[in-house]
Formats: sequence, structure tokens, C-alpha cells
Amino acid sequence: MREQNYKNHRKFYPPHHFIYLPLLIVLEFFGIYKIWGDPENKLIWILFSIVIFLLFYLAFMMRQHYALGLQNRMVLLEFQQRYFEIFGQRSDEVADKLRFDQIAALRFTYDTEFKELLYKALHENISGDEIKRSIKSWRADRQRI
Repeated sequence: MREQNYKNHRKFYPPHHFIYLPLLIVLEFFGIYKIWGDPENKLIWILFSIVIFLLFYLAFMMRQHYALGLQNRMVLLEFQQRYFEIFGQRSDEVADKLRFDQIAALRFTYDTEFKELLYKALHENISGDEIKRSIKSWRADRQRI
């Protein structure tokens, strides 16, 4: 397995990202093309295009809504647990001062860098992307959905 770092930490689900969604896009363009290319069946192709668009929209939004919502909750819980393990106290006040992108970026750090980058996030307000770029020893997350 490759070592995870800033450049390769994103994850794709090939059947969804590289087959299903591109197929829907191709079908949508085909349907729009046929609206003008087949005037006798124009209404059918309009309905076809609307249905394909709705399938694409539904697939995209449901995927986003469920996966990101659950992932965000788990990232926050992970931050709270990790903060408690390192500092021995609740993270409520600290978590309220951080943006989600900062909390999410901190999960890629080991404990030694966690403290330093948490301090920078709180006092210098560095972005999640800046936190990720600052990580010297990347802590891989192989459980992402």
C-alpha cells in the first residue's frame, strides 16, 4: 500500500465516479442532442433528459448528504476523543474556536505535530489546507468513505 500524503489523500469510488456519473452525463447530452435531432419525438427526449438529470442530481446529492454528514460527525468525534487523550480534558471550548476544515486537517497529524498545529490553528487561524501542507509526518487515514 502506498504511503498517504497531501497529494494522494483523496479517495474516489470508481463505479460511482468513473462509470455511473459519466454515463449519466453522456446520456444527458445525448437526450439534449436528440431534442433537436429528432423533432418527431421531441417531447419524449425532453422527458428522457429531465429523468436523466433528476437521476444525476439525486445520485450526487444523496451521496453528498449522507456520506459527508456521517464523515463530518465522525471526524468531530475523533477530534474530541483525541483531544481528551492528549490533554486530559474536554475539547468543547477548543472545538468551538476551530472551523471544520481545521479539525479535519488535524486528523492527519501524529500527536507531536497535533499540539503544534492545533496551537497555530487557534492562534494564527491557519486554514485546513495550510495545516495539511505543514504536516511533516503524515498519519494515513485508510478508513475514509
